[in-house]
Amino acid sequence: MNKKINKVVVLGSGIMGSRIACHFANIGVEVLLLDIPAKEGDKNTIVNTALQNAVKTNPSPVYSKKVLNKITTGNFEDDMAKIAGYDWIIEVVVENLDIKKKVFEQVEQFRKPGTLVTSNTSGIPIHLMAEGRSEDFKANFCGTHFFNPPRYLRLLEIIPTLHTNPQLVDFLMHYGDKFLGKTTVLCKDTPAFIANRVGVYSIMALLHLVEKMELTVEEVDKFTGPALGRPKSATFRTTDVVGLDTMIKVSKGLYDNCPDDKAHDLFKLPAYVEKMETNKWLGDKTGQGFYKKTKSADGKTEILALDLKTLEYRPQEKVKSATLDMTKPIENVKDRMKVFAAGKDKAGELFRASFFGLFEYVSDRIPEISDELYRIDDAMRAGFGWDLGPFEVWDAVGVTEAIEGMKKYGHEAAAWVHEMLAAGHTSFYKVEDGVKKYYDIPSKSFKAVPGTEAFIILDNLRANKVIWKNSGASIIDLGDGILNVEFHSKMNTIGGDTLQAINKAIDMAEKDYRGVVIGNDGANFSAGANVGMIFMMAVEQEWEELNLAIRMFQNTSMRIRYSSIPVVVAPHNLTLGGGCEFSLHADHVQLNAETYMGLVEFGVGVIPGGGGTKEFALRASDEYKEDQIVQNALKDRFLTIGMAKVSTSAVEAFELGYLQKDKYSISMNRSRLIADAKAKAIELADAGYTQPVRRKDIRVLGKQGLGIVYAGANTMYSGRYISEHDKKISEKLGWVMCGGDLSSPTEVTEQYLLDLEREVFLSLCGERKTLERIQSIVTKGKPLRN
Repeated sequence: MNKKINKVVVLGSGIMGSRIACHFANIGVEVLLLDIPAKEGDKNTIVNTALQNAVKTNPSPVYSKKVLNKITTGNFEDDMAKIAGYDWIIEVVVENLDIKKKVFEQVEQFRKPGTLVTSNTSGIPIHLMAEGRSEDFKANFCGTHFFNPPRYLRLLEIIPTLHTNPQLVDFLMHYGDKFLGKTTVLCKDTPAFIANRVGVYSIMALLHLVEKMELTVEEVDKFTGPALGRPKSATFRTTDVVGLDTMIKVSKGLYDNCPDDKAHDLFKLPAYVEKMETNKWLGDKTGQGFYKKTKSADGKTEILALDLKTLEYRPQEKVKSATLDMTKPIENVKDRMKVFAAGKDKAGELFRASFFGLFEYVSDRIPEISDELYRIDDAMRAGFGWDLGPFEVWDAVGVTEAIEGMKKYGHEAAAWVHEMLAAGHTSFYKVEDGVKKYYDIPSKSFKAVPGTEAFIILDNLRANKVIWKNSGASIIDLGDGILNVEFHSKMNTIGGDTLQAINKAIDMAEKDYRGVVIGNDGANFSAGANVGMIFMMAVEQEWEELNLAIRMFQNTSMRIRYSSIPVVVAPHNLTLGGGCEFSLHADHVQLNAETYMGLVEFGVGVIPGGGGTKEFALRASDEYKEDQIVQNALKDRFLTIGMAKVSTSAVEAFELGYLQKDKYSISMNRSRLIADAKAKAIELADAGYTQPVRRKDIRVLGKQGLGIVYAGANTMYSGRYISEHDKKISEKLGWVMCGGDLSSPTEVTEQYLLDLEREVFLSLCGERKTLERIQSIVTKGKPLRN
């Protein structure tokens, strides 16, 4: 289907509608956001207020405030006729079938034939909304269920009816993936679709188990959080954020609409949840839920936990678990599952009691909610933030072993699972030749997961494509002459091993390959340099070793820029310090839309020492214009480092000067990032890549710039905005960016600035207050402003 989406109408400006409108604006689409007219005054008061409230929320629904000019507001009374000129109409009004049908009746009056119409309902049957509409409307209508918040949660459920044009479904699956950055999951028109059906079952089962096992709120959140590959907010904190009423509404809907579900009784609310609903203890929106934020007698904020027996709030209790302690050294989430399954304490017991029930439930839901098992896993990862879907956890525990355990807990896997085992297949997934395949139930064979052909998943290549590795990084052959450097240290921090791997990959590529990608599939691209290593060297006063380490970091950044082959850096999520410096020196940055990039070294009492300060001085020089005040460019660059500004998106990374025009591209879907970076490296090589020449023409301002830097730092210190140590770091940063105390503006080389940068970095490492800052980050994980 040759369809282009340039203009979108969003009908309804509530929490979801306004944020869906913002996300379409994020990707450059023109948006018309409509809602009911206000009864008094400006008719657009309701829609305008809703949009303003959305933009004020944290985290922000927009990549940059500038995208808001893509959104026009209006009302159903005056502006509905305008929808005739739009490509896609998305309904996001209140969850009431009669109201939705009235809106669609109005839509049909004005839409052009062939225009795509979808509903964002989270539970109303899609086919019921299309009743009474024309054949053309039905053919171009389906459900598109975004998860809240639409910018950050990757799931987009596509729910066709029997009348929906199959080509339209294919189009939406592709468009959602490539342009909206979503994991698109094809669903059947069944109650709550896939993610909420399985997710709410999982939560409700847990709520009943908590009562039965007499677990505390803190224990459950500790056992079901990051150690299990789940979000930090785990179970009860997540419920407080989303709203207990939302979970109750979906569970009641499932109780009413799924009478034949084997787990029907689990959707009935436990007594303590009913009491919380009566008391309006719904979470953050009412000020208290499973947790309650209060002020102690000395004015400090304290978060209390709800005692589920007495329904009274009390101070939180520290949770201890031998099982959790055993999982701490295990980096790979999959490998932790067997530890949980064998756990002898409450954590192990909760894992078995909850997951054995979940395994039965998801196996029974095929083919009711999906014909393919991978769709259930995709939905749970993308919609609920699980690292592993139910079938992936089952594989990690061991399918046969889990079935034995399930029997002891009164659970039984569906017949098709036993048939799979009988046929000699012992897992739901396997990787062959770098391709992940799932067990296809009808054909009783393994098939490649559809839609993933455009992805490069490093995890799938690790078995036979690693050509070199050390403890901190691996070099993987991506094919077509492109190598990839993958970090695998904790938080992907950068140490000597990482630097060695990057240099090794460039050496190999210059000899036998065409280009290098620096990218990984970790939770974050890189949290920066290994500050623990820097701290130890500084405390031991091993200045020569530290000087060599910083020089090696600088040389690696320069190698990235000045090698004879193209180097593409592919950052995502946290890209801080050294990770940012590598990006600054890349031939091209192929980054995910959700990239939080920044030079944050000020927070640990130093300046960027891997080429970042030099690079910002170079870019300021390139921005100087004869007819403008040259200090302004220096000031902007100086403040970005001095205030440790971190972008909230890839778009903002450009606005902050971390990215350069024509030298970066954005991958909306994180799963496409490595493949897009590889394609860019090939494109640069095919274009006849020429090794760049080191710069000798960097204009620095010397004393002329230093006067401004020192005056500004003094003003900030006098106003008590910064500490005395901040003032010292600011002056030293200015010293490097101005090229020292040169008597007049002068052109210098990159090496001259790198030497200054390294000298200042080393001098700051000798300051007691800098060491206190580094120690605070290393030991407590918290910045110290001293």
